[in-house]
Formats: sequence, C-alpha cells, structure tokens
Amino acid sequence: MKKSSLWIGSAVLGLVALQPAFAGKGLTAEVGQTSESEMVYRLGMQFDFGRSLWQSDSGNVRIEGYWDAGLTRWDGDDITSVSIMPVFQLQFGQGAGPIPFLEAGIGAALFSETEFEKADRDLGSAFQFEDVIGAGLRFNSGSQAGIRAYHYSNAGIKDPNQGINKVALYYRMAI
Repeated sequence: MKKSSLWIGSAVLGLVALQPAFAGKGLTAEVGQTSESEMVYRLGMQFDFGRSLWQSDSGNVRIEGYWDAGLTRWDGDDITSVSIMPVFQLQFGQGAGPIPFLEAGIGAALFSETEFEKADRDLGSAFQFEDVIGAGLRFNSGSQAGIRAYHYSNAGIKDPNQGINKVALYYRMAI
C-alpha cells in the first residue's frame, strides 16, 4: 500500500472522528466526469456552520455555510484525493417546497498521484486548491440535490500546473 493511500485514509478517519463537534450533518454521494471524459466518484461529509450568515429582511434570501470533506476516486487513472473546504450557499425562499440555491467554495485537496496519464495532465504537486460552484434544491427534510463544477490547480506553486476540471451530480442526505 502506498504511503499516500495511508495518509488519505488517516485524514478521512480523522474527519469522521471530528464529526460530533459540528452542528447539522450530511452525507453526500457524487458521480461525475472530468473534462477529459474520465469517470469520478466522490463520498463526502458535511458539517453545517450552525447558523445563518446573512438573511434579508423578508427572510426569503439567506446565506448559510458548511464544511465539506470528501474522498474522490478518479477512475481512469486509479487516483484518489481527499479534500476539505468551506462552502457558502445563497438560498432563495423559505417554508414548504424545495428551496433553490447557488453555492461556491475554495478549499484544499491532496492527491495520491500527480500524473493523469489517460487525461495527459500533470498536476505538478499532490497539493491542489479545490474550487467549486454549484446549484441545486434543498428539500424540507434537509436533503439536497444538485450539480457542481470543480477546478483543481496548485496555483503555480510548482510546475507544471496543468490542473483538471470535473462536473458532477450529487445528492446530500441530512443525518
């Protein structure tokens, strides 16, 4: 077993151990595809900030946030990454029925390998910044469904810095 796989497994176990320290929680399953047509699978845990960050006077528009920790499997090249980032959600509406939202976040990811041979990409370093934008619906149960676009880059910390993109559909189950 590679050292990086041990490190990634340890990081995920550490995040699971921290889970009781946060407010509302969720589990996410995600399936997507890279810009080079490789399949990508992600499991994640979310920990809500526990309060609304901003709310309009009417209460119909608000900003909430959560920490998102994930384990991603990049199928085409047998690569794994672990990531954590704060995500901010702009929600439109309240009360019964699905509430639409937009979301964005910037965090950090650690990859088990830096070269995506099938995609002909070299990330340059195992450390990458993970940027995400998305849209979806939040249901009365607290669950969510949506679509996200991700970009990974080391921001020029090390050459080469070819980065990689993916788009994914996801479902978050409130726990």
